[in-house]
Order: sequence, then C-alpha cells, then structure tokens
Amino acid sequence: MRVAMLAPIAWRVPPRRYGPWEQVVFDLTEALLDLGVEVVLYATCDSKTRAPLRCTARKPLWEDKEADWKVEEFLHIARAMEEAGEFDLLHNHYDFMPLYFTPFVRVPVLTTIHGFSGERIKKVYRRYATLPHVHYVAISEADKDPGLPYLGVVPHGVDPGRYPLGEGGKHLLVLSRIHPDKGIREAILFARRARLPLKIAGPIQDEAYFRDQVAPLLGEGVEFLGPVDPEARGELLAGAIALLHFVNFKEPFGLAPVEAMMSGVPVLARPLGALPETVRHGETGFLVEGWEEALDYLERLKALDRKAIRLYAEARFSRERMARDYLELYRKVVGS
Repeated sequence: MRVAMLAPIAWRVPPRRYGPWEQVVFDLTEALLDLGVEVVLYATCDSKTRAPLRCTARKPLWEDKEADWKVEEFLHIARAMEEAGEFDLLHNHYDFMPLYFTPFVRVPVLTTIHGFSGERIKKVYRRYATLPHVHYVAISEADKDPGLPYLGVVPHGVDPGRYPLGEGGKHLLVLSRIHPDKGIREAILFARRARLPLKIAGPIQDEAYFRDQVAPLLGEGVEFLGPVDPEARGELLAGAIALLHFVNFKEPFGLAPVEAMMSGVPVLARPLGALPETVRHGETGFLVEGWEEALDYLERLKALDRKAIRLYAEARFSRERMARDYLELYRKVVGS
C-alpha cells in the first residue's frame, strides 16, 4: 500500500520543541514504515524522516518571518492533492482546508480530526462528508461530533523509546502551551499549597495571560522553562512526581498525559474531554474537579506503581498500536 501523509507546516516533522500534530505525524509515519507500508511525507523541507519527503515550504511557518501563511499552506496542500493519483490513499492531518480539494481527486482521503478550532468549521466537514471517498477519524470518543460520520476512533500513540522509566520524586511538572485553557495558574496554586517545586515547560500562546496570571507567581520553587526539546522533555518527566493537567476545556486528546504515563509518571487532571479515556483513575493518576481537590490525593499519588503505569501506556498508547489501528482503516477504505 502506498500512502501520502499530509502534515501541517506550522512546525517541522518531528518538531524541535513544540508541535503536537507534527509529532503525531512523525510517529505514525515511522511506525507505518516499520509495518512495511510505503509512505511519502508531505511536510516542511527541513523535516527529518525515513520516508521520502516532498515539500514546498522551506521551513516551519512559525520560524519564517517572511512567509505568507495562506500562500504557503495552500501551495503545500495543493501539491499533495495534485500528486494524489500516485497513491492508494491520502491521509490528511491538515484540518479542514484540504477538504476543499477533495471533489477533484479520485483516491480516498482520510482526515484525522485533531480537534475543532470552532463550531463554524464544522460546516466544512459536513459539506464534504457527502463524498464517498472522504472519510473522518476521531482521536477520542469525547471529540466526536454527532453530526459527522466517522470511520473509526484512533487515539494518538508515542514512541516508548523516547520516554525512559524514571524514579521521580523531585518536582511537579506541567508540559503545555501557556494559555488559560491549560490551567497553568491552577497548577501553580496547587504546587504552592502542596509545598512542592513546579517546573513549567511550553510555549507562550497567550502573552497577556502569561504576563498577568502566570509571571507574577513565578519564583519560590516555581520555574518557567519555555519550550523544551525532546531530550529535556524526557529528563523532566523522569524526575517528576506527577504531571499536572488542570485543563479548563474539553481537550480532544492530550499528548502530555500520555507522555507522562509512558515515563511511569502519574497524572493529576480534570475529567474533561478525552481525559477519562486516557487516565485510569486510581491506577495511572487521579481525575479531580479542581486543584483544591487534588491536594487530597497527594499521598495516594506517591503509592501508585510507576512500572504498572508504564505498562498501561505501552499497551494503549504506543505508536505501533496507533499505526496498526490506522492500517486497519486504510485497508477498509482501499479494499485490500
């Protein structure tokens, strides 16, 4: 089977520091290659992959100050669509924009919906769902829209080799973009009340929120590291007591909790969106209504078996499992 993998170009594949969609594309591409699938990756020209790489954007859009986003995005998408006839299937990770091209291609187009940025874009998905060769995949049951048909649900997976089992016991950790949705301030308040050091790693997405709600609380054991590379991410996880994930929105699927559990790190999170599908309450962490309630679980948290958490993550959230799930859907669509 020959598959065109259409990645976003906001960041490189794999991302140097931040880029969750690009990271998923990388892990899926590499795992499919291991399964013997012929994959051609459409991504930025500086991407690193074992697959043949086709590109139009010389570097990630967030790193190219001269780039016109719309021009670069549509050139990138158009090339993949123009060449789609070379493949048995095109796997779209670029949100709704490639759907506009689907009436003009003959091969099946499978779109992984990584989340809806708003209600308005759903009408695009509904419009093109009527085409027989267009198929949608959800990344969690929680993120499925009742007005859309889905071929299946495939949770994300990561490479276990990137996440060594750590002993923990040093600090609490937040791995997230800095935005009110992600509950960064709540994590700081929890750490201060628990009298434990906290490290926060991730890009600042909301400057005003960081300036007004986060920065004044830094210091005295609370450290902001900014975005970190994969090696530093692994080191932070290896030394973490727990990952704090007090999100304030229905998250479609959080990679950070999966990365934490793959490292044997328990997760303290709110039961919103896909988190009840990801974290097993009482076994791999605890689902709490707010940071105040989480304080009651501190002692129980320390008693959780880190090796058992790792085994749970390997069984449910490895990139090999993700690739096998997708390969099954590919075969259903292609008919082979």
